[in-house]
Amino acid sequence: MTETIPRRPIEVGHMKATVPTRRPEKVLSAAFVRQVSKPGKYFDGHGLYLRVRLNGGRQWIQRIVIRRKRCELGLGNPSLVSLAEAREQALANHKLARAGGNPLQAKREGNAVLTFEEAARKVHALHLPTWRNKKHGAQFISTLETYTFPRMGKLKVSDVTTADVLAVLSPIWTEKPETAVRVRQRIGTVMKWAIAQQWRQDNPAEYVAQALPKQDKSKKKHRTFLPYAQVADCIGVVQSSRAGVSTKLALEFLVLTATRSGETRLARWDEIEWGDAATPATSATWAIPASRMKAKREHRVPLSARAVEILREAKTLADGSGLIFPGARHRKPLSDVTLSKLVKELGFDADVHGFRTSFRMWSQERNNAPREVAEAALAHTIRDKAEAAYARSDVFERRRMLMESWAVYLAKESGKVIKLGVRA
Repeated sequence: MTETIPRRPIEVGHMKATVPTRRPEKVLSAAFVRQVSKPGKYFDGHGLYLRVRLNGGRQWIQRIVIRRKRCELGLGNPSLVSLAEAREQALANHKLARAGGNPLQAKREGNAVLTFEEAARKVHALHLPTWRNKKHGAQFISTLETYTFPRMGKLKVSDVTTADVLAVLSPIWTEKPETAVRVRQRIGTVMKWAIAQQWRQDNPAEYVAQALPKQDKSKKKHRTFLPYAQVADCIGVVQSSRAGVSTKLALEFLVLTATRSGETRLARWDEIEWGDAATPATSATWAIPASRMKAKREHRVPLSARAVEILREAKTLADGSGLIFPGARHRKPLSDVTLSKLVKELGFDADVHGFRTSFRMWSQERNNAPREVAEAALAHTIRDKAEAAYARSDVFERRRMLMESWAVYLAKESGKVIKLGVRA
């Protein structure tokens, strides 16, 4: 005996038809979807139907059962989502729901994915407190604004491909190699965050370098420095200049301690350990906190007799901020361009950071200091892991002798040690 399937009329396309209760698939046509204007619901299959409202508004809707609960999903406007695309999405939702998934949640998560620009600004805000200074934070976002956002800023971070990254880097890879490398690193940082958010599984910035030409390493600019024989002369010219006393003291202190600009400019009195009261000139130490060091490790600097003299002179400049070398603005440190600008304006073609190179060359050529002592004086990290595992000592006492020798050398070169405090 043949079973009779109940039949009832439904609206299919533009006409009434009598079909079985189980609705067929792919009933609608692309032409019908473009032309239909009569209000109503026009079913296609897998719960998909086109809703035409009285006001002429049109929308793809899918009726679906998600975890035993009937609901409706909006799939977009037919002017933006074609019939084929709506069918594809409806079928995917149907399969996901049958497997126990939740298409509604997947849609919400998809909408939550940020664009690359939104993600980059989020990452920038998260990392900003960890950068050593504001300049690094500003450079991170400014390079992305200049080179990256115009090309892929509006793309969902999940949709960025190696081709997009390649298009960003290609114009600057050989023309501005250092900038290009940093842009790639910063794109990679954003992508790693997106991976942690489970918005993507790969980092397209990792593989793109293989598709780019080799950069000419010979064009890489190193910081300019003075030959060590000219350093004492530079200090003397600075002393005779009309610069502020704090600036003069800070520059000589930086040279004597072979430290970086930020480490000296932000030095505080509570970081100074005066040592033996009877002989402070031979036992004083400056302990730079890890937060201000490039390697994020505390660095102890043995202070020479001349460095201690500078500290005593700096005492007269105390403004209550705790800074050893306060800037022109009350209770504010010297700016990061003050020292370098002074040196260049006085006619010396050298970066302030270059005085570390001058010290390193002197220690190698004139002092014959062992490599590990000179490198420890500069707070350089040992890159060889095996060597670093055994190099536990900071060779502090040997460094004290080295720094004192450096101060004596500079004094002999200049002919005398001029006290900066008497020069306004």
